[in-house]
This record gives sequence, C-alpha cells and structure tokens, in this order.
Amino acid sequence: MPRSPPHTDRLTVETVSPTRHPGDPASVRGTRRCRRLDRPTDIAITSTIDTTEYAVNDLSGSTVVVIGGTSGIGLETARQAHAAGAQIVISGRDETRLAVARDELDASATRLDLGDAAGLHRFFTELPAPVDHVLVAGGGPIYAPIVDMDFDLARNVLDEHLLGSLRVARECATYVRPGGSLTYITGTHARRPGPGLSVAAIAAAALPAVTANAALEIAPVRVNAIAAGFVDTPLSARLLGDELERRRAELRTALPIRRVVGPSDVASLALHLMTNTALTGATYDIDGGQQLIP
Repeated sequence: MPRSPPHTDRLTVETVSPTRHPGDPASVRGTRRCRRLDRPTDIAITSTIDTTEYAVNDLSGSTVVVIGGTSGIGLETARQAHAAGAQIVISGRDETRLAVARDELDASATRLDLGDAAGLHRFFTELPAPVDHVLVAGGGPIYAPIVDMDFDLARNVLDEHLLGSLRVARECATYVRPGGSLTYITGTHARRPGPGLSVAAIAAAALPAVTANAALEIAPVRVNAIAAGFVDTPLSARLLGDELERRRAELRTALPIRRVVGPSDVASLALHLMTNTALTGATYDIDGGQQLIP
C-alpha cells in the first residue's frame, strides 16, 4: 500500500469584521480566526482581540510645567509639549529669556531659583491646579578641580540639584494630578571619573536614588529621570567656548549614532515619559551610545 505523504500543519490567520468600541473612536476590535489546514478536518479557532490605537505624545488639554524652560533642553521640551497641545507654564532665572519664551509659547512665566525653597513653594501654590506634568531642567552643574573648587558655589549647586529635587517632589505630591508625572534632567558624569567632574558626578549619581524613592513616596504621581550625555545646547557652547566645534567633530566620529545628541532628542524622550503611564521610578540614558565607547 502506498504510504501517505508526511503531514504538515499550516496555520492561517485572518482578521475579519472590524468594529469600533462604542464611544472609543481610537480603538478597533476585530475577530481573528485561526484555521489549521491540510488535516482531514479543519479546526477553526475564533478569538476576539483588542488592538487599541493610542495617539503618541498627545498632551491635548493638559498643563505642563517646565522648571528651567527658557533655554536648551527645557525650552525644547516646552516647545514640543506646546506643539502636542499642552498649556505651558515655564520658569527661569533670566528675565529676558523668560519673556521671549513666554511670548513664543503663549505660556505663563515666572522667575524662579530652585535654591529658593519659599519661592518654589509659592510658585506651585500659584499654578492652575492640578497640573499634569512637571519637568525639572534647571541650571547645569559646575566643573572645577577639587584643589580649585569654590565650596560655597559647590554647596549651592548640590543644594539645588539634590535638596531642590526633593523639594519639587514634595510640591508635586500636592499639585500634580494622580497619574501625572515628574521628570528630572540629570547627566551621565557619574560613570567615569575625570578632572573637574566631582560635583557633577555627585549630582548625577544621586538623582536616580531620588527618583526611585520619590516614585514610591508620591505615587500615583509618576517620577522618572533622564540622564543625558553631551547635548549640543547653549550651556555646552558657553562651557566649551572655542573647543565646541572640536568636541562636536569628535563625537560625530566616535558615537555609534554618528551625530551629536541635540535638545530635541532629549525633549522627545521627556514627552514619552509624560504620556506613557506605565513608566515610573527609572532613569533613562540618552547619550548616543557614549557609554559604550571604551
């Protein structure tokens, strides 16, 4: 008797009868049928799946507060949040830059120093409450060798970055709606020691711990941090001066992405952390792969 050919299962999948959920135009429900063929009797399996479509980084109807929103990463985040439909509240130290950003973004604007605890509390009490998202992108750290360090300046910088971050978290517990977010901007200086990096490294090493603890303590407000490597901002230009273009060229060659990270890259990540409600308690690197370079 001739032998039957070897049996091979084939699975075909088709989605039929798409319908929308009542009252939810952004989601689609379809019936998926799985059918095994090449058997004496086909077996059909029917299941219902949800393929919900969410708008990416949609901030329509929300209020986004950017502390340090007049330049660099803070200003670019405010711009992207504004373009995504948010009402913007910004703060900064420089009155001229504050006025320019206010007019560009049709924003509420307040002069604020993160080291001023009373001023910070007053700033939050005057917000249109509750707000939805807060980004802290204050001033950068200082870079100085230990033997030449101005310790009064170092103390002020660490107070702003560390205790200031805790002060902001305390205010957010009251003035950010449940499910909203607080995002800190920090750096990657803690990864590699180097001359002049002590204060910057202390701040960068501490912020992830502040972030994780705050995420538990002020939940359901979500708390995250962004650790940025070199970002091509006005602050970088001011710090590097005539060395800026050399540094850019060096990074274009060395980084795996073959380009320099810009403020828009960091701002895009910040908006994702605001809108993705599954993210809290973590620090996200954005350095173009710089940490991978020996």
